[in-house]
Amino acid sequence: MSESPDFCEPFQDSKAAYVLSNVAEVVERVLMFIPTKSLLQVASVCRLWRNCARRVLRIQQHLTWVSVSGPSTTELHSFCSILAEEVEKVFLLPKTVLMMVDCEALSGQAYCYEQSKAKKSRQCSNTAEELNQIFPKGCDIVGIATPGIVLTPTGSWTSPPKEHQEGEAGFAVMFPSTEGVHIKPFHFCKKTISLSAMKEAGLVDNPELRVVLLFIYEAYKSGGARFLNQILEPLTNSKALIAGGLVEGVFAPPKDCCSKGAYGVIGLALSGRKVQGASVLLDQDVGNAKEAEATIRRLKAARIPERNTLGFMFACVGRGQNYYHNQHNVEADAFHKVFPNTPLFGLFGNGEIGCDRIVKDDYTLCNSDSDTLQHEYTTVMTLVHFGC
Repeated sequence: MSESPDFCEPFQDSKAAYVLSNVAEVVERVLMFIPTKSLLQVASVCRLWRNCARRVLRIQQHLTWVSVSGPSTTELHSFCSILAEEVEKVFLLPKTVLMMVDCEALSGQAYCYEQSKAKKSRQCSNTAEELNQIFPKGCDIVGIATPGIVLTPTGSWTSPPKEHQEGEAGFAVMFPSTEGVHIKPFHFCKKTISLSAMKEAGLVDNPELRVVLLFIYEAYKSGGARFLNQILEPLTNSKALIAGGLVEGVFAPPKDCCSKGAYGVIGLALSGRKVQGASVLLDQDVGNAKEAEATIRRLKAARIPERNTLGFMFACVGRGQNYYHNQHNVEADAFHKVFPNTPLFGLFGNGEIGCDRIVKDDYTLCNSDSDTLQHEYTTVMTLVHFGC
């Protein structure tokens, strides 16, 4: 890393220059207000600034996100056009990124979109390779395309979440490296799935495993159901919280071992003593806002800390506005009413994975009547705490 010893020469008689060149406490306070990407650049000014920047990066351990909804003003999908710009403004160094976008058409490992068959398909130029250039080297990216998106607008933990079953929408949740929290991505297809591979990914024989977020793609293909059972069977009796859904496809990371259109699974395994989780199942009997709120309120029993906690909503495409008699945003609004300081993210998919479960400290509570993790026409509502 090159340093710039002449940086303060024009101001050598200035008291401000002296302070910014010698007083670490002041420099560190100033650097707290600089986004991470700019912080990494100014760290090359001098040794003092570099050391202060490193301390600031260690402090900035709170997850953040970028989310977009609504039509784009360019030829690119709205999420594609805004992501790189917004990442410049974040105040953390991401180690893992979970991205979800709506998708009516998915082409190869890049993602593309079309508003209707009558309109020209608009391909996003960002491939998985280019996404890796937006985020720091070594950052793990999990990218999913799904029929509908649930997101909290960028900027505030208290903003009301929104369900987007139609139109352009997407989000990227960025997780920093956090002491006591280990987030490991996994990606299997029929050629790579095995108990040994799952063990290596931390999904099997891992006493520290707390939460698994998993997403199956192309599951309707011949052999897809058997593949799904192969994934879920070792997890069913684990003490971890399992939640996710069936999605259209993935765009990051690429999987080269299988042909285009093959089924597979992608997700995140969350391990560590600081990770906590809880989930409830909104089944087909939950048919109005009052019942949805009552079910979600059961998550309060877990006493999950609000700080550094996210909500995840994995809903069937058959729910949402049509399911609630043309009432929009029913389940997201119910979640926000119960947890006003917790952002919510998720998807509308082709099947749901999860059950009633609490994973906290050294114990797990689950619904003993739940003999399966697979559901239809339901919503899995989940809280995940990533440590303070």
